[in-house]
Amino acid sequence: MKTNRIRVLIVDDEPLARAGLRHLLGQDPEIAVIGEATDGAAAVRAINTLLPDLVLLDVQMPELTGLDVVREVGADNMPAVVFVTAYDEFALHAFEVDAIDYLLKPFDDERFAQALARAKRYLRSVDLAELRGRLGSLIGNYYQRLVVKSAGSTHFIRVPDIDWIEAADYYSKIHVGGRAHLIRETMSSIEEKLDPRKFFRVHRSAIVNLDRIVEMQPFVRGDYVLILQDGTRLKLTRSRRERLEEILGQAL
Repeated sequence: MKTNRIRVLIVDDEPLARAGLRHLLGQDPEIAVIGEATDGAAAVRAINTLLPDLVLLDVQMPELTGLDVVREVGADNMPAVVFVTAYDEFALHAFEVDAIDYLLKPFDDERFAQALARAKRYLRSVDLAELRGRLGSLIGNYYQRLVVKSAGSTHFIRVPDIDWIEAADYYSKIHVGGRAHLIRETMSSIEEKLDPRKFFRVHRSAIVNLDRIVEMQPFVRGDYVLILQDGTRLKLTRSRRERLEEILGQAL
């Protein structure tokens, strides 16, 4: 780590969250906030141009999530990272193992100070190559469960229990046992974190659990319809059918 102040980039799509982080960082004379990014794409540009020592990186953002930012920049090129998350309890264990630290919103000043102190220790004593290796391991992991919060309730969903996933603008609708849960994450982001041996994107707006497919019927113009165990019917394009056959390892 350089002998001068630690150069920090703040990445969060919520203005109040950025202001809060900026205020807390401003109280530390060893810290210099060199910039802010309001979304994942801006974060990638800022990391590549500003070259910060440390990034406070929000996990849940539209378009590109915090993990997507790591993928775009590349684990080998990432600075040190402290993740910030509002409700991704399912990922906290991975963060504890593979990242410098995480901050679970809402956090207090004491918890922030602990995370920042830990980041300082890492920057002073740990080879960044080791940290980048941990990030590379993190973004290679698949989801094991999802945590969905709505109307004051928290739902813990095991990934194998998911029937299918439906696109809903910047959100995704998780269908499980006849119920639907809305999660603030894009289809592309979710798809990257699902085991491709278990889940398949049948078209732009739907991902299906392969274990739930019971039948496939011809539709029109070479397309097909997949019928799931719960009776759901999903369109399957001709081009995607060929890839599905490869994954299943048999003719359908």
